[in-house]
Amino acid sequence: MAGHSKFKNIMHRKGAQDKKRSAQFSKLSREITVAAKSGMPDPDMNPRLRLAVNNAKALSMPKDNIQRAIDKASANEGDEYEEIRYEGYGPAGVALIVEALTDNRNRTATNVRTAFSKNGGNLAASGAVSHGFERKGLIEYPASAGDEDKILEAAMEAGADDIESSEDGHTIWTEMEALHEVAGSLEKSLGEAESVKLAWKPNLTVDVEEGDAGTLFKLIDALEDDDDVQTVWGNYEVSDEIMEKLG
Repeated sequence: MAGHSKFKNIMHRKGAQDKKRSAQFSKLSREITVAAKSGMPDPDMNPRLRLAVNNAKALSMPKDNIQRAIDKASANEGDEYEEIRYEGYGPAGVALIVEALTDNRNRTATNVRTAFSKNGGNLAASGAVSHGFERKGLIEYPASAGDEDKILEAAMEAGADDIESSEDGHTIWTEMEALHEVAGSLEKSLGEAESVKLAWKPNLTVDVEEGDAGTLFKLIDALEDDDDVQTVWGNYEVSDEIMEKLG
């Protein structure tokens, strides 16, 4: 069950979110409102909302902002957002899945297509790349939570599928349906996680060389900078040496 991941950038570049905190708060608010509208406005009764609220707390989003986003849903205020998934290819044939929440499908499609075409990629048809990924639960803990043996033992007891440990921290994978149960069990033994979310886990990864890596990260940044884009997942792997060169 134990798995080592030498690099921790399969899904996203480490620290990329930290630079965009205000934009991230806006995206988190949107997800909280949509989650609250999709079920009960009570996190204890609505797993999706609980996920959204926990992720907002993990990024130190103020409680007032969180409550305001929930209240907006309860009062049926705000725009109606639609969930859309885009799929495409980046440099070196990297497969990318882009998850968006939008109140204007045409605007978002145009922006996503432009980001791909300007940064060495191309948008593909729905389903073109997602068959190479699995929909899984993803729980992340910092390295300070314990050594690999401690995390592995806790993950096995909680019913997780796999772990990947590196000096940056621990990544724990679960079945999609078991995410909340496993996360709750881990919280009792390891404390609160850095993040708990549904993820797209690639079945195979692509090693990306330095020349392509720079362009790939420009593409991912361009996508993440769009207000409508919530998350970008990819099947890329970039060595520590190249990451350091790219800064």
